Amino acid sequence: MQTFRGYQRADGSVGIRNLLLIIAADECAEGIARAVADKTPNSVVVTNYNTCMYGGNEEMIATMINAAINPNVAGALVLNMGCGSIAPDLVAGPIRASGRPVETLTCIKQSGTVATIKEGLARAQKLVAHANAVEMVDAPLSKLVVGIKCGGSDTSSGMASNPSVGLAADKLIDKGATAIAGELLELMGCEHILEKRAVSPQVHEKIVQLISDEEKRWHVEGAQVETMSVGNSIGGLTTIEEKSLGALAKTGTRPIQDILRINAKTIEKPTVPGMYLSETTMLCGGSAMHFAALGCQVILWTTGGAGFNNPIVPVIRVSGNSQLINEDIDVDATGIMRGEDSIEEVSEKVLETLHRVINGEKTAIEDFGYAYCSLIQKDQRVERLLGIPTE
Repeated sequence: MQTFRGYQRADGSVGIRNLLLIIAADECAEGIARAVADKTPNSVVVTNYNTCMYGGNEEMIATMINAAINPNVAGALVLNMGCGSIAPDLVAGPIRASGRPVETLTCIKQSGTVATIKEGLARAQKLVAHANAVEMVDAPLSKLVVGIKCGGSDTSSGMASNPSVGLAADKLIDKGATAIAGELLELMGCEHILEKRAVSPQVHEKIVQLISDEEKRWHVEGAQVETMSVGNSIGGLTTIEEKSLGALAKTGTRPIQDILRINAKTIEKPTVPGMYLSETTMLCGGSAMHFAALGCQVILWTTGGAGFNNPIVPVIRVSGNSQLINEDIDVDATGIMRGEDSIEEVSEKVLETLHRVINGEKTAIEDFGYAYCSLIQKDQRVERLLGIPTE
């Protein structure tokens, strides 16, 4: 695997899918967005479900914008109701700057819902025509960015699926690709290991700081919250440290170039090929949108057997749990648990599946079973109360 066939974008990126994003910039435009999407092929709805106000919600808006300039997206239609402070051009401007075509509509200015849907369908068809005209090219692996995430983790995750994906990531990076892992809370306790992989002391300091910040968010005194799911415990994991060491395995062994921040001020992107950590949330639905915003075209998702999907970034599911494995799973790693396959052999299965998916083959549940395009953001007021820098 040296190249892949994809859709050439004006900004130089190459997508493995050719989608239209229909963005409801405020929750009141959700119905309009859905009505347009229902009659528009290869379209995906992303809704700002939280508020129509901009102040304090910059991180969520930035995630929507950056998801729209993901390589898998050919163009965007931005909708709003018109009585809030998030104007369509606030979202559309950066998308347009990437070279993608963008259309905007405001319901109040369009004289109502029915008229907006009618006009939205017409404009969506124009965007679909543009997408259909996008040239396909043979792209080098230096254009490929792979997200790496675990979910529904159990004992097989740390022993089979995570190390197999980690070795596959090493092989991809050696060929010039980029991989991005997140879930900083699940790297808690691994800082001394990560120090040896950071390309510089500054990168290691940044890793330690951002892991510490994430720990503060999830362990506020007097308001403890669940950081290991019931499924993790039923699956045999006993402590967050045990889970962390298993989760670390999916990042492979290659040098860590940087840890990418996602906050109200910035969404950092990879600058050179290689392995990256990131502030991608451990929450599955929100993590896929973070990966989309970071520029990933595909996600390798290790699991105890559960299915997870996203309509923007295809998800390849890898599992080593023979009791829960089902037809949702793309790569069967159970042979490792039975002593029949090696991590090396399963890593090759991961790469073979990845090769097919980035060249257009659908994943096991790509056309259905989507998670909602959840938009996660950190509350800036809570960040300040916890003493976490917001600059």
